[in-house]
Amino acid sequence: MGESKNQEEMVKEAVEEAKKQAEQNGEIPVEDETAQDEAEETGAPESTDGQEASDDGKEKKGFFKRKNKKDPKDEKIEDLTDKLTRQMAEFDNYRKRTEKEKSAMYEIGAKDIIEKILPVIDNFERGFQSVEDGKKDDPFVDGMDKVYRQLMKTLEDAGVKQIEALGQEFNPDFHNAVMHVEDEEAGENIIVEEFQKGYMYRDSVVRHSMVKVAN
Repeated sequence: MGESKNQEEMVKEAVEEAKKQAEQNGEIPVEDETAQDEAEETGAPESTDGQEASDDGKEKKGFFKRKNKKDPKDEKIEDLTDKLTRQMAEFDNYRKRTEKEKSAMYEIGAKDIIEKILPVIDNFERGFQSVEDGKKDDPFVDGMDKVYRQLMKTLEDAGVKQIEALGQEFNPDFHNAVMHVEDEEAGENIIVEEFQKGYMYRDSVVRHSMVKVAN
């Protein structure tokens, strides 16, 4: 028993001596002994400061990478939102274009109908001009006059109006000059006679006034 204890003490002393000598030579840092012993006891690999820094760098790099990466759901939502916005804009443009075309078609159709009614109005006016002064109170003439006035009122309510010509300055946008006359009393380029009335529907000319222009 005594010899066995002496041998164990000698081994311990030798180990302690070896550790001290290794520490002095810088082979095993004192602060790393405990970590090394724990690593040996648990079987875990010994880590160094460089490896820890590298691992921290990888973790941080991976963290920022995951943070900057968009979620597929968010990308899908953005894509669908963009498509919906584009479709709404296209539909709005289509609606405006359709309304404009519908309005233009309606105006063209209305002008066509009005143009066909104007000769009827001309005939009414020629008929009234041919009536003698003594027969203007005739019931038949009075009835025709009421029909004429009702027709003109209906056209006026629909947006039809007569173009002013007599005494106005000639304007090629509204008047059609078929004659010129020298008249010292009339002003320059003034309409002195109207042969056929002109009409407008809203802001567009249905028929130009047929006129005589002075000077």
